[in-house]
Amino acid sequence: MPIIFKNVTYEYPTDGDPVPAVRDVSLEIADGSFVCVLGENGSGKSTLAKLMNGLLAPTKGEVLVDGETTNTEEEEALFSIRRKVGMVFQNPDNQMIASIIEDELAFGPENLGVPREEIEERITYALEAVGMTEHRHHTPYKLSGGQKQRVAIASVLAMKPKTLVLDESTAMLDPKGRREVLKVAHALNEQGITVILITHYMEETVSADRVLVMSEGSVVMDGTPAEVFGDRDAVRRYHLELPISDYLAEKLREAGFDLPQKIYDEKSLAEEICRSK
Repeated sequence: MPIIFKNVTYEYPTDGDPVPAVRDVSLEIADGSFVCVLGENGSGKSTLAKLMNGLLAPTKGEVLVDGETTNTEEEEALFSIRRKVGMVFQNPDNQMIASIIEDELAFGPENLGVPREEIEERITYALEAVGMTEHRHHTPYKLSGGQKQRVAIASVLAMKPKTLVLDESTAMLDPKGRREVLKVAHALNEQGITVILITHYMEETVSADRVLVMSEGSVVMDGTPAEVFGDRDAVRRYHLELPISDYLAEKLREAGFDLPQKIYDEKSLAEEICRSK
């Protein structure tokens, strides 16, 4: 179920001239891929995410989700698109509507008209997928930030989407919570779900299939993590940072360690350090 952008522009209405948040973007997200979107604040990342499931419709151009256009006002068509592309946002507390986790997960399928027996199966599946089965009958409000965000992901999974968009879903979490959410995202991707992660943490991108960098509404870089971070001049130009593992490797080389260039993940760095001893 590819997501295709065809010369897409989105302009936010203002009292004066419209402000373009996304400018003439053309791209395709392949089925089953893990894609990270980077860019400084105001670059258009969140607008791009909302265009993916019809929360926003392009001012110009077209977005296709599994062949269906988001340029429609027909509720049934938009409903179909949003069932296929689930979104999880930044603040988990703003996404909770029920006082019991089981009821939280049941809300979406109930509104889709899913039979009760199947809802039970979906709740079990979704909680297992995010590692929250033991909390099924608990209140979400006593959970940690990472656990709440995992419940938010489970609520989307209960609707059986083909694509999961995480719009800065780790931004308000501590390092442990971020690791929890990222682990779930990769596990879901291994099951065949397309994952699109909007983030400003470079470390979250190193194991992605593809990295998109946005600046002033345009996609200015598009490649593997190694290709993107390998262009250090561009990384600096777009006000990004290198992954911490690359920075540490550089300092270790200065200290005399024989390490290769361009190490972007912690596992590879640890292996190279052991090899260089």
